Amino acid sequence: MNTDTTPSALGTLDIKKLLIKYALPSIIAMTAASLYNMVDSMFIGHGVGADGLTGLSLTLPLMNITSAFGSLVGIGGATLMSVKLGQNDYGKARMILGNVVLMNLLVGALLTTLSLTFLDKILYMFGASDDTIIYARDYMRIILGGNIITASFLGLIDMSRSTGHPTKAMIAILIAVSLNSILDYIFIFHLSMGIKGAALATVAAQVVSLIFVASQFFRKDSFIRFERDIFRLDGRIVKDMLAIGLSPFLMNLCSSGVVALINLSLKEHGGDIAIGAYGIVNRFFLLFVMVNMGFNQGMQPIAGYNYGAGKYDRLKRVFKYTVLCAVATSTVGFILGQLCPGVITRMFTTNRELTDMAERGLHLVLILFPLVGYQMVSANFFQSIGMAKKAIFLSLSRQLLFLIPFLLIMPRMLGTDGVWLSIPMADLVSITVTTIMLRREMKKLR
Repeated sequence: MNTDTTPSALGTLDIKKLLIKYALPSIIAMTAASLYNMVDSMFIGHGVGADGLTGLSLTLPLMNITSAFGSLVGIGGATLMSVKLGQNDYGKARMILGNVVLMNLLVGALLTTLSLTFLDKILYMFGASDDTIIYARDYMRIILGGNIITASFLGLIDMSRSTGHPTKAMIAILIAVSLNSILDYIFIFHLSMGIKGAALATVAAQVVSLIFVASQFFRKDSFIRFERDIFRLDGRIVKDMLAIGLSPFLMNLCSSGVVALINLSLKEHGGDIAIGAYGIVNRFFLLFVMVNMGFNQGMQPIAGYNYGAGKYDRLKRVFKYTVLCAVATSTVGFILGQLCPGVITRMFTTNRELTDMAERGLHLVLILFPLVGYQMVSANFFQSIGMAKKAIFLSLSRQLLFLIPFLLIMPRMLGTDGVWLSIPMADLVSITVTTIMLRREMKKLR
């Protein structure tokens, strides 16, 4: 057996090589996932129009809610899987796989039922108007109808990474992105299906990718695979999984509330067009955030394994290298957003009012963006080693304790600019708090 592909390699191989090995496929996959959303926005912006782009922006809070439940199960299970592999507990690791599959099916079905039942009320609460809800409703009905597929797909992606197959996870997402782009073009421009075509393309692409990533766990030579006796809920595993996954769950849930609040503030001070502008800013912002999440996902199994094995020097080294990579990535995003915002916005729309407002948003939102990479990795560090309470606090503090107060105060003084500036102001406070907590934890690890 090639020792480079076994879980024990996480505790022996060179840290830089390991980070590259695990992070590169994740970065490609996460970048592809971000492009996944950007492609939808671009096709809708040029093929449906400004109202369609605003309607898509209105779905962001609800999409974050579905992501929150996916991360509750997937990321919690992935972290638990890494720790158990570090402890050589393969029997428990196999049970984790079965519980992830079952929980994704249960949670996905429940969320779909509730969301479809109250869809219009939810969208109006998130800032929809009579002109834009038509687009948001048409898109989300199809997306929610395929939510079980999405949850299962993302859950198995997390399992694939944690069991030493990051390349498989990367290929699965690349398949989804490529197929989605092709189907977007066909459904929107050739079949004139509008925003419904974009949603249908997304679900169809995920069905194909789900089949691909699931095939790994049917292989008899896979040390973590589907077996009949693993498909039963284990109370202890579910409890531990949800405890660890609670941090990213709450982060995504809060993100949903914050995006809704941003939409409502922008609607009040700039109208529907401002919500569309935020959609463009958010898509660009997320591109670099997703790259940093790729670094985090590369760090997660390495950090989890070495923490479980008591190899704290290796744990600190992988954290250091991941921070350097994430800060460099955020700096690239900052430079592009400041120097060529017009090029970025015209990729999504040719509407002059919309591009002007989006360019202003890019300038202001990205002011402190280089330091955001550091904050993301630091918060994920606590999650990767199973310190759920600290990870939850860092995840919640930026959005609940810092960003919401700024969003309630600054737009009253500065209008739309106040909405944009609330984001870097919250980043500044969050970075300060994260640094204090991180320094204390590093002293303990010495």
